[in-house]
Amino acid sequence: MRRTLLSLLIAFSVSGAALAQEDVSKVNGTASVEAGQHAGDVHTVNGSVRIGDRAVVQKASTVNGSVELGDGATATIVKSVNGAVTLGEKSRVSDEVETVNGKVRLEPGAEVKGHLSNVNGEISLDRAHVGGGIETVNADVTIGEGSKVEGGLVVKKPTMSWFSSNGDRVPKIVIGPHAVVQGTLSFEREVELYVSDSATVGKIEGATAKKFAGSAP
Repeated sequence: MRRTLLSLLIAFSVSGAALAQEDVSKVNGTASVEAGQHAGDVHTVNGSVRIGDRAVVQKASTVNGSVELGDGATATIVKSVNGAVTLGEKSRVSDEVETVNGKVRLEPGAEVKGHLSNVNGEISLDRAHVGGGIETVNADVTIGEGSKVEGGLVVKKPTMSWFSSNGDRVPKIVIGPHAVVQGTLSFEREVELYVSDSATVGKIEGATAKKFAGSAP
């Protein structure tokens, strides 16, 4: 009996080691994970990160490059500095999505369970879900038809350096048909806020909503 238990423990230990996922790291190039494959942290500098359809990774991050999650792909954290982030259809991020200067797009069925944020760029959701709120400084935000955001929406006041270079630009915020934003919509700077007459939103602070009918204002 002891020998049998020992054999089982050794077998589990070996299989656990085999299941450990390797990291993928690049400099001046694309870091990629093929469709359906598993990996640990996937990172590059001066390049893009490409996660294939249905692949599973831990952290997907880059400096000076974009990050793309394929359809049905899964990651824990997605981060980019100076690059766009795209989450394919039915992809999942279990923690946060963050980029400094770059667009963020969530395709239909995509989900971010944690916080989504950027400083500059665009944020757009297409029948997608964000569970931990959205925050930006200077981005246009479109919470498209049928999308849902929990945890509210915050547009922060720019710093003086940001204000001097972008002071004339007013972000456009659109809450589309049948979209839902739970929590406070807080605006620390001037914005153009458009809310569909079929959308559901929480308390609005710092802006006056302009109602619209149809698919877009």
